[in-house]
Order: sequence, then structure tokens, then C-alpha cells
Amino acid sequence: MARPHLELGTHGRVRVYPDPAGYRAVCLYRDWDGATRQVQRQAKTKGAAERALAVALRDRGRPGTGHEITPDTKVADLAAKWFSELEGKSPSTMQAYRDRLDRQVLPALGSVRVRELSVGLLDRHLAAVRASHGPALAKMTKSVISGMCGLACRHDALKANPCRDVARIPSQTRRAPRALTADEVRSVRAWLSEDATARERDMPDLVAFMVATGLRIGEACAVSWPDVDLDADTVTVTGTVLRVKGQGLVVSQPKSMAGERVLELPSWCVALLRRRGPSSGPVFPAPRSRKLRDPNNTRRALREAFHAMGMPGVTSHAFRKTVATLMDEAGLSARSAADQLGHAKPSVTQDVYYGRRRRATGAAQVLEQLA
Repeated sequence: MARPHLELGTHGRVRVYPDPAGYRAVCLYRDWDGATRQVQRQAKTKGAAERALAVALRDRGRPGTGHEITPDTKVADLAAKWFSELEGKSPSTMQAYRDRLDRQVLPALGSVRVRELSVGLLDRHLAAVRASHGPALAKMTKSVISGMCGLACRHDALKANPCRDVARIPSQTRRAPRALTADEVRSVRAWLSEDATARERDMPDLVAFMVATGLRIGEACAVSWPDVDLDADTVTVTGTVLRVKGQGLVVSQPKSMAGERVLELPSWCVALLRRRGPSSGPVFPAPRSRKLRDPNNTRRALREAFHAMGMPGVTSHAFRKTVATLMDEAGLSARSAADQLGHAKPSVTQDVYYGRRRRATGAAQVLEQLA
């Protein structure tokens, strides 16, 4: 009966023979080119020869550029290679992945070898992350580790991606932001206009603009005067403001084509913009520096304002919810609401064959009531 072939990267039985210098440990090893070769090491004692051969077999890998991922590669090195090869991701996604690596992956797993990345190890780690930081962050951590393991699989350092078999991370039930009534919107705008701190932070006009458009805070902060056409009563949404480590505040492109859109403005919002400008730079800059406004600081200021108004459960997202609700109550289609808010539709056919940058969504007419 023929002797079975060795698997790639494996060796046969180790034999030890007396040698003039001591002992010689020998075995057959099937290299990554498919050829089976004899590997041997010599030492003064039998045990030392066997250990020297074991080290030689461990270090005997596929020929490469020196950047290969092997089963003995440390997770820290795997992470560095995976992150360096990421393409097509937005600055916010890159920053989020970097944060997960630095805070959840490398401190706990950085010294682990790739071959030690088992389903059980990753399952326990992700459970700990979920317990400490919640399901959303645990899911992103899982996505990062899965991407790293996928790279290891492509280098044949892992036979399968262990992340596929870890326990499902249950989602945390979130309370959906409620829509404001037209009367509540008017009350909010009036309160902001009368509050000295809100005026100092340039909140009244910014909130009015968000109510008139349904833009996210980051999108509203990114709007510059060249994006505004006061003759056509439109605004072009082209990006969002993000804080990127090492760069500060930047304007990032939307994640999808649906995020780039041209919107009609209600007449009262056009009047508001005429009163403010036109000028150059951001329409709603930071009050002191007059440069890009930080969305996180703006969210915090809005939370403080809502709390002072006796509306502690309301967030800035309520303005988007309000726009969508008013459009729905007016009989406008979900398609129009998606165009207004910059939501990508699940149907690829609709995304490809329907114009996503149209400005006539009908929202401007509906939102006239909020003047």
C-alpha cells in the first residue's frame, strides 16, 4: 500500500541518529511548492537535536516577500497589515476601525498567534466587549476581527474564519426618536431665538435650517455658501463634517450616492439664508473660529437646550423624524422622503433607475407650515 502524501507544510516521522558531532534529527517535510525534502539538524544531545529540528520546521514557511501572514504571526502584526490594505472606506469608518483595534482588539489579543484564534477565544472576547461597551461596539469589533481573520485565511494561515461561528450578538433595543409637532417646532425655534446662550452658539438659524431640510447635523455643518443657490431656492448636500484623528475636522463624502442630493428650500428658509449671507466658507461655522463646526459639540449644545426647555428625551434626530412624518402626513411617498433625507433604498433597481439627486421631493411645500 502506497504511503499517503504529506499535507503542505507538514512533516513526517522524526528519526534521530548518532552522529560524529553528537546526534542528527531527520525528517521529511513537504514544502509549499509541493516538493518533499529532507530536513535535518545536529546537536550534541538527542533532545537538543530534536528541539533544533522542531524550531527549523516551525520557521520553515512559504517563500514570500517578508510580509506573509503565517499561523505564528502575532495578531498585532496581522492587524497592521489588514488596516494598511483597507480601501474604499470613509474617513469615519477608518477612524472607527482604528479605535476598535486600539481599544478592543490589540490590548486583549495583540500578542496572540494567528493559529490561536479559536471560536471559543473570540466568542469570550466579544462577550466581554458587549458586557463592557454594548452590542453596537461589540458588533463593530467582530467586524474588524472578521476582516483580519479573512486576510489570514487568504494567506492560508487559518483554514476557516472563526468569527463565522461565534455566538450572535443580540441588538440593543433603541427608542426611536419621536417626531415633533408643528407647534413644538415653533416653540423650540422661539425658545432658541430668545435664549442668550443659544444665540451666542448660533443655534436658532442652524436648527431652523435642519428643520427646513431634514439634514443630519454633520451634513448641515458641512454646507458651504457655494452649495446654496438662493435664486433657485436650493441647497446641494455633498458631504458631512467628521473629526478624524490627526486631521481634525474634515468634510467627508457621503457613504452612498443617495447622500448627495439637491433639495428645494421653503421660502422662509431662503429668507433666513439671505439674511445671513451669502458669504464664503461654511453657512453655519463655529461661532468663535468661523471654521468648520464640530457636530459633536453641536449635539451636546442641543441636548443642553432641550433639557432646559423641558424636553430631555428629545435629540437632534427628532428634526429628521419630524420632516419625514410631516411628508408622510401630507401624502408624499416614501420614495420622496428617502430622497429628502438621503436614505439609500434596499432595492438596487430603484437606486440605479430612479434619479436620487432630484430636488422636487415635495418637502419644501409641506415645510412651509413651520415658518
